[in-house]
Parts: sequence; structure tokens; C-alpha cells
Amino acid sequence: MLKHKRITLFCGHYGSGKTNIAVNYALYLKKQGEEVEIADMDIVNPYFRTKDSEKELTGAGVRLISPRFANSNVDLPALPQELYGLFEFKDKCAVLDIGGDDRGAYALGRFTPFILEENNYNNFFVANFYRPLTRTAEQALEVMREIETAGRVPFTGIVNNSNLGEETTAADVEKTYSLADELSSLTGLPVYMTCVKDSLAGEVSGENIFPLKLQAKYYL
Repeated sequence: MLKHKRITLFCGHYGSGKTNIAVNYALYLKKQGEEVEIADMDIVNPYFRTKDSEKELTGAGVRLISPRFANSNVDLPALPQELYGLFEFKDKCAVLDIGGDDRGAYALGRFTPFILEENNYNNFFVANFYRPLTRTAEQALEVMREIETAGRVPFTGIVNNSNLGEETTAADVEKTYSLADELSSLTGLPVYMTCVKDSLAGEVSGENIFPLKLQAKYYL
């Protein structure tokens, strides 16, 4: 069982898979007996939304907070006021899906003081080393620093979500372990978990393998 904090943030490059991981992680915490709320804080990309999994989340007892016009034909760059309740009331675990790259992380800024004051958070950088702009540890580090500067919440760990879509094999995932370790060495941050599609979980070696049981329609 993975150790967790009250607040968990998932940030990363566009297409890293952070939204799907956030949804699966919220469901995981719920199964561990936690009361959980998940917030869609992506005001940049209206297409890949946590709201796509609203039925599964609600059915599991996880409350979803998303922009008012998410998944409609109107999408305004505004965050719901309910988000403040995640930081005012500390009786539930909060999972935050942050918008891609530094542009998306700017939306986090207004909540940064609350997160840092409570100091009970994990901020994970989601890396897919098969994506064009994060193929090396150095490239991933550059994206990390841009996001960290924009959101002003220091990263605490790395999530390896390297994949090649439906064609991903266990060997494809394992090939990226050295890159995740290199990024860990460059940053001094641990690799918190390696995410794989549920059907591959039994084939992949290594520690802290996190199976993605719920596959969102836009996954990978």
C-alpha cells in the first residue's frame, strides 16, 4: 500500500496521462477507506477531462469538482468556488488534476499558500518518456522546472507512466526504469510509482507498480 498525504497533485506534460492516473488514484484511496474528493483544475485543455469518469467516480463514492462547463459546448477558463473547500475542510483526501505544462500549473497559484501552509501534500510529476518532449531525463527535468515555477508548489516525487498506447509491452515499460532513475538522481526525488495498464501489471517487474484499472476514453 502506497503511503499518501491528504493532498495529492498530479502534474505533467500534455499527454503524460496525469488525468487518468488522478482518477485511478482517487479510486485507490477510496478503496483504502479514505473519504476522497477529486478536482479537475485543467483550464487549458477542455477535451481530456476528469469529468469523463464522473459516473465511475460518483458510483464509488468519490466527489468530483470540475469546471462548470466541462464537457459541454461552452468551456470557460474558470475554476469552481468549491475548490476552496478542499483546503478549508481537512477531513477528506484531495486529489488534484493539474493542467498540462506550465500554462496549466498557473491555475494552481491561487491555492498554493493553502497547500504550503498545511504542508500535508504530495506533488507528483508524471513522466511518459515516450512522449516527444520528454524522451530524456534532461528534457523531463526542464518541463518539471517550468511547472514548478508556474505553480510554486515543489515536487515531492516522480510517477513513471511511460507507455506506447495499446501496443505497450512490459519490456517497453521496463526500458524506461533507467530514465526514471536518472530523473530521480537529477532532482533528488523518489520514483513514487510506475503506472501500467491493468492487463500488464502482472508482467512488469519492479516495485510500486500501480495498475490503471479504469481506462478513460482518452487514455494513452
